[in-house]
Amino acid sequence: MGDGIGPEIVPASVKIIDAAVKAAGVAPIQWTELPLGREAIDTHGKATPDETLAALDTVDGWLLGPHDSAAYPEPHRSMLNPSGTIRKHFGLFANIRPAKAFHGGNAIVEGTDLVIVRENTEGFYADRNTFAGTGEMMPTPDVAIMHGIITRAATTRIAHEAFKLAMKRDKRVTIVHKANVLKMTTGLFRDVCRDVAKEYPEVSVNDFHIDAATVHLVRRADKFDVIVTENMFGDILSDLAGEVAGSLGIAPSINSSDKQAMAQASHGSAPDIAGRDIANPIAMILSSAMLLRWLGAKFDDDAVLKAADIVEKATELVVSEGTMTPDMGGTASTSGFADAVATATTRI
Repeated sequence: MGDGIGPEIVPASVKIIDAAVKAAGVAPIQWTELPLGREAIDTHGKATPDETLAALDTVDGWLLGPHDSAAYPEPHRSMLNPSGTIRKHFGLFANIRPAKAFHGGNAIVEGTDLVIVRENTEGFYADRNTFAGTGEMMPTPDVAIMHGIITRAATTRIAHEAFKLAMKRDKRVTIVHKANVLKMTTGLFRDVCRDVAKEYPEVSVNDFHIDAATVHLVRRADKFDVIVTENMFGDILSDLAGEVAGSLGIAPSINSSDKQAMAQASHGSAPDIAGRDIANPIAMILSSAMLLRWLGAKFDDDAVLKAADIVEKATELVVSEGTMTPDMGGTASTSGFADAVATATTRI
């Protein structure tokens, strides 16, 4: 279930998924908890044990709780964190991160409803952009070097994900880059996305430099539809977009390949509030709904798609009725909010 607030928000999500699956007439899900994070270091000697990876290899999808790798003892702190390890091991190249304001929530920009499509395997995250080793090194104690890697193949792949998603939404894509400075790397990213755009003539396309994109998100996030960008830019923009929509605690995400998918909240483990039953579980709940939707689409299962709809609508209903955790201006506890949403699944 992960570190920090993971043992609070993951069970909350499981409770709601179980309720939604029952309401949709889907067979009950058989859950298996796997070792991960700080506890796994103590019991297995690794934050991401081999047995966890082997078990995940046998399934189509799973929930991942947050991790607090910055607090791990060495050498584990300096290793690729659990999320990065799993994404890299299974080739989960697409990180889809919606940011949607709730009616009755405390959004900075009302009407925000966008999705950030983040390339997950390369870019400027040097701890995961190479086949072996890392793209970061120190030739001397006073010199640090990082490789940023952009490839045509990976950019083409993520661009198609973005445009296919846009075709299901408002048919608008924004490419975010920094080609005025990083001309070869993010310039390649921008140009490949533009080439892919030609295959989707119904979708309108524009682009912004990363610095300009942050300004536009703060001022007019409600004007964006789908944003496609590289790894590090996507991580930064999605956290910003989550706050603009109301709270990072409501920002869900899914990491996927063509074969498997992992639901993971966009936020971290929030160790400062762990164990206090005040963490916002919405991001994890909606990430779980995204996983249900991915599975329903993959297996053409309308009942599973219905379960995803129930999770999302029940969450929206509870927030609209004024039940929210403290980060959204409410007084509900994590468990109390989860109970309210689970009950609301019978009203959808």
